[in-house]
Amino acid sequence: MRFTRRMEVKLDLMQCHAKKEGLDMQVTETLNEGLKREIKIVVPKADLEAKLTEKLEDAKGKVKLNGFRPGKVPASHLRKMYGKSFMAETINEILSETPGTVLADRKERSATQPEVEMTEDEAEAQKVLEGESDFEFALKYEVIPDIEIKDFSKIKITREVVDIPDSEVEEQVVKVAASAAEYSEKKGKAADGDRVTMDYSGSVDGEKFEGGTDTGAQLVLGSGQFIPGFEEQLVGTKAGDSKTVKVTFPENYQAAHLAGKDAEFEVTVSLVEAAEKVEITDELAEKLGIESAARLREVVREQIESQYGGMTRQKVKRQLLDELDKMYQLDSPQKLVDTEFNNIWTQITAELEQAGTSFEDEDTTEEEAREEYLSLAERRVRLGLVLSEIGEKAEIQVTEAEMQQALMAHVRQYPGQEKQIYEFFQKNPDAVANLRAPIFEEKTVDHLLTVVSVTDKTVSKEELMADDEEQAEAKPAKKKAAPKKAPAKKAAPKKTAAAEKKDAEMAPAKKRAPAKKKAD
Repeated sequence: MRFTRRMEVKLDLMQCHAKKEGLDMQVTETLNEGLKREIKIVVPKADLEAKLTEKLEDAKGKVKLNGFRPGKVPASHLRKMYGKSFMAETINEILSETPGTVLADRKERSATQPEVEMTEDEAEAQKVLEGESDFEFALKYEVIPDIEIKDFSKIKITREVVDIPDSEVEEQVVKVAASAAEYSEKKGKAADGDRVTMDYSGSVDGEKFEGGTDTGAQLVLGSGQFIPGFEEQLVGTKAGDSKTVKVTFPENYQAAHLAGKDAEFEVTVSLVEAAEKVEITDELAEKLGIESAARLREVVREQIESQYGGMTRQKVKRQLLDELDKMYQLDSPQKLVDTEFNNIWTQITAELEQAGTSFEDEDTTEEEAREEYLSLAERRVRLGLVLSEIGEKAEIQVTEAEMQQALMAHVRQYPGQEKQIYEFFQKNPDAVANLRAPIFEEKTVDHLLTVVSVTDKTVSKEELMADDEEQAEAKPAKKKAAPKKAPAKKAAPKKTAAAEKKDAEMAPAKKRAPAKKKAD
């Protein structure tokens, strides 16, 4: 058992005594600065001796030692055999129970698990174990600030809603139907909308590269599936044609060794097919697993409404959080801020590394980015504490059914590992808490939206999406993921929906970090 020495802070001391299961502990506040607290605790050796005697007496009838009848082992012999281990056990119990007792007595809430710091050196520790010295230790923690529940009725929120025209629904229905289109061989040249079957082999500077070759690949021209310029050059080809397709990989291409490079693909078209005309009928709907064409249109409308509804919700929540941000300018526990910042920074730097880019490439510096993300971390923590307090005072509850639904959604992200994921949550209360937190937050937001003043405003989809697009442009650019087939233009690996949603909602409106600098 090793203790470390620390310097005590010289302050006007506030002293009190705390009693816990027979212990008369002397509790002294040695630091009260902002949210930081340090508490010195002294457990008299007489109390330690009393606890040790209880343990020895309890063990007397249970311990079996050679040469002694059950219950007849002398106390002195028991002390010699088990005294130090029982004392260590007593100390561990004190260290486990005391933080909660002290916080309760002081009517404080610690932002994190209090840090326990011993004041004795190794020689002193031995004296404690031998019952020859008082046991001294310190608790260091940050308190959660007092948060007043204010009058939220004066908050005014504008909820932008989109009136979805039938024409947009029909346009999406046609696209859905096109995915079920049948193709038949076409004699003649390929046009937009036709499907070509081809073999291709790509090279950069005359050297073939990994993932740049495929056989029997199918591509619907005009679908935007491959990198810009590739599909257009196949328009006008016919079965049996060979063509050299020259393209330039995008500057933000995920595979850094290909980004911005000129490439050539030797393409041989083996088949050209035209899509047969698709009519929106009940029969087509049944092929898509839907009972009728009318129901297909309903499903598509619901999906569009859900998409726009998600954007509306995100913008409403952001407005609400901005208003709370103005109302609650309070200090945040630094450890929570540091943890949040480290999580953000780890994610951002990993994305930049994956993209093969740097802060300088995004017209900012690491120092500026750190400052901006630290501000975001502080805001997240502060608003998280505010929402938590509001939710608790409003008696918001997360039901078991909601937790099960969230757990199932999480498990589905790891096919084949369901058992391990369930076991992980069973063994990790913190993981369960992290699963509960966003549900609690959303229900608290729902509660607040019944209290604040909300005015609906009908807008176009372009207006609804405009602000999000501006903010997305202000984020560090991410290079696209290296596709399985080199020419394919596929999206970069994305954060989970929940992570993207939290980023958008918790950051201030019209502000992202690091923001690109504007040209002078």
